[in-house]
Amino acid sequence: MSLLSVRDLTVKFAMRDHSVTALNQISFDLKRGERLGIVGESGAGKSITGFSLMNLLSKPGYIAGGKIQFQGEDIVGMPEAKMRRIRGNRMAMIFQDPMVTLNPVLTIGQQMVETLKAHRKLSKSEAEQIAIMKLKQVYIPSPEERLAQYPHELSGGMRQRIVIAIALLLDPELIIADEPTTALDVTIQADIMELLLELCQSSKVGLVLITHDLGVVSQMTDRTLVMYAGRIIEAGTTREIINDPQHPYTQGLINALPQQTAPGQRLKQIPGAMPTLNEVPAGCPFSPRCTFATDQCRHTSPEIVRHAHVEVACHEVNRLQSPLPEGQSA
Repeated sequence: MSLLSVRDLTVKFAMRDHSVTALNQISFDLKRGERLGIVGESGAGKSITGFSLMNLLSKPGYIAGGKIQFQGEDIVGMPEAKMRRIRGNRMAMIFQDPMVTLNPVLTIGQQMVETLKAHRKLSKSEAEQIAIMKLKQVYIPSPEERLAQYPHELSGGMRQRIVIAIALLLDPELIIADEPTTALDVTIQADIMELLLELCQSSKVGLVLITHDLGVVSQMTDRTLVMYAGRIIEAGTTREIINDPQHPYTQGLINALPQQTAPGQRLKQIPGAMPTLNEVPAGCPFSPRCTFATDQCRHTSPEIVRHAHVEVACHEVNRLQSPLPEGQSA
């Protein structure tokens, strides 16, 4: 049985006189200990997917259809009291900005102890010992001293490590990491990613990594979903998607990587921009930006089908070729 199984998940946002679709019938599975990457430009639906998995959508957003099964139990429509026993306990989320995640008026120790006592029958001293152990696990120096500090007294990298430690407090089986290194410099990013990888491998924790960085995905994940305008347009093993992308959008993302351009030349980019939720075109949502688009693409939405070694939603996939020269990888 999969740790996480998502089937035909549809998320909408209610407007004054109509609704818009943010996620359009997405489906995927995640095994225990597996690392899944979700990539795409801003507005593709990546973060909405993460919030949906945690049942954290705020109005006017709502799940309009589909199932989210965590260890065989459907959490869509689950009573909030029951969901709270799962959220933070068996499922945890690492958000983009640690200063938004952490409460600025509570010490690190207070926040960690409260989290533990909300789910476990522990004394304050027992909870503090667990908190110290988790801070050590994420390589926080002098963890006993950090418990008495406030978030503003710590560096950005240390705050993000503490957010990860809080996510790990109750030994969750699933971690959803939403752009966990966005606000950090490159060296700290590498440390955080290495830490997450080590934790997943040692503890068999399932990881859903939401990012726009294909370089991070190539190093961190077993499988990858490529999203565009709320749909999964390509899915498969990370190796296959990075080395032999089938969808023209994925090919464009790969071509836009700096290492795909010779020194001194202009970086390649995909023309146009992601459509807003109110302006998703009929047919294939990528068709206005695609050089291969036909009338069929502009009028008929492609089904996701097996092609080569991946699943891809593209009418013209049979006449496309990988943008990478033979023997070259991203």
